[in-house]
Amino acid sequence: MEQHFENYEIGTCRLTFGRTITEADFVIHAGQTGDNFPHHMDAHWCATQDFKQRIAHGTLIFSVGIGMTASTINPHAMSYGYDRLRFIRPVFIGDTIRVRATITEKRDHKRADMGVVVEAIEMFNQKDETVLVCEHLYLVARKHPLAPPTRHEP
Repeated sequence: MEQHFENYEIGTCRLTFGRTITEADFVIHAGQTGDNFPHHMDAHWCATQDFKQRIAHGTLIFSVGIGMTASTINPHAMSYGYDRLRFIRPVFIGDTIRVRATITEKRDHKRADMGVVVEAIEMFNQKDETVLVCEHLYLVARKHPLAPPTRHEP
C-alpha cells in the first residue's frame, strides 16, 4: 500500500495473526547470534531456576514480532529504527505471540521532503499478556514537501 506522510492517521491500528515459538527458533537464533546462554539453551539448568524452563532470546521475539508486522511494501517509507524497546515478560517454547501496531505520532524531519511516523508495537502471548513493547520509527516521503525556512537578512 503506497502511503505518503500525509496519509498516515494517528490511531490507525493493525493486528497480526499468531505465531508459535518453537525449539527450532531458539536453536536457529542461538546459532545466528552466538547467544548460547543457558537461559535459552540448557533445559536441565533452567529446570533449577525460577521459570523452570528455557526463556526465548529477547532479540528473537523482537525480530519475529517485527517480521510479523511486515505485510506490505510502501515505496515511500523505510524503517528509521526502534526506540524504547522493553522485554516485559518471558516467552517460552510453545507460546504463541501476536502483535498490535498503532500509529501514535507524526513529526517533521530535518529533510523537508520527509516526515517521521511513530508506530507503537505491542507483542502479546496467548494469554494476552504483554511480552515486548517498542516504538518503530518510519521515515516517510511527503507528498508535498515543507517549504524551507525563510532567512531574514540584516
